[in-house]
Amino acid sequence: MRHAEYATFGGSNLDRADDLRGDAEAIEAAVAEGRAQALVFWQGRPLVAAEDRTRVICVPPTHPVLARHAGPRVLLGRDSAGDLILAHDISDWAPEDWDETDPDVPDPVHPDLPAGGTFADLRRVMTRLSPRDAELAATARALFGWHQSHRFCARCGAESRMVRAGWQRRCDTCGTPHFPRTDPVVIMLVTHGNDVLVGRSPHFPAGMYSLLAGFVEPGETIEAAVRREVFEEADIRIGQVSYLASQPWPFPASLMLGCHAEALSREITLDPNEIEDARWMSREEMLGAFAGETPELLPARRGAIAHFLLQNWLADRLD
Repeated sequence: MRHAEYATFGGSNLDRADDLRGDAEAIEAAVAEGRAQALVFWQGRPLVAAEDRTRVICVPPTHPVLARHAGPRVLLGRDSAGDLILAHDISDWAPEDWDETDPDVPDPVHPDLPAGGTFADLRRVMTRLSPRDAELAATARALFGWHQSHRFCARCGAESRMVRAGWQRRCDTCGTPHFPRTDPVVIMLVTHGNDVLVGRSPHFPAGMYSLLAGFVEPGETIEAAVRREVFEEADIRIGQVSYLASQPWPFPASLMLGCHAEALSREITLDPNEIEDARWMSREEMLGAFAGETPELLPARRGAIAHFLLQNWLADRLD
């Protein structure tokens, strides 16, 4: 696919500095010499410019706010000048009068961090960020989420510790190393002639339809997962399957594998345990949805790979 690496969270060619992950002395030297900057995260939210939310805000790793909080610090990579890019989690900070369930409450602002910064929901700002900032934010969010949910050794149950600058956990009791988890998910652009198959989950916003998707199971190929998921959810048989593009999706830790699947049948029989509805849409109908001409029928969320694949299908850019 010609534009495969332009999906959100991809395409910035970040130098991830694997050679430094095990060299704590070199990392600390860079911090001490002012050759490092840190993204700041709170509850999975990156610190971004409040004015337009188009860039992440970095601070020196020695900033007093970071020193006051015991959250993990991870190495994300190196910039073009060779300086290190770190990320620091301050999720133990408790902002006053903030309620995540209230959509009218402004995003949190830490009083001691740079003025003009706020902690924003990454889903809401992902399409505004540059490819580099989006990749950094996605990487940090996924790593912090993994450390939070994998504190204990899966082999013996003892608490593990973070090593290799955040890219590994080690159990000192039994010696088992643990590595960041990424769950593969197939997401399918299923077509039949001029039509594309879309479905909706009951958790989607009203009227929104997206592409069918599902987790790859153990012992299963990508192609087999595509055929199985479409059959399970809509009872449609699939023929040719081809890979299109991928997207890291740090909500919490998936790798979306975008595929083009050619349907061999059209009749839909839903599995209500999987999806709420599914339907075929013509190119003309999908163009109208993208243009906002059908408020009762909304396309997939901007920034998600489903939107990216549909956009390229409409533009005839799948090859």
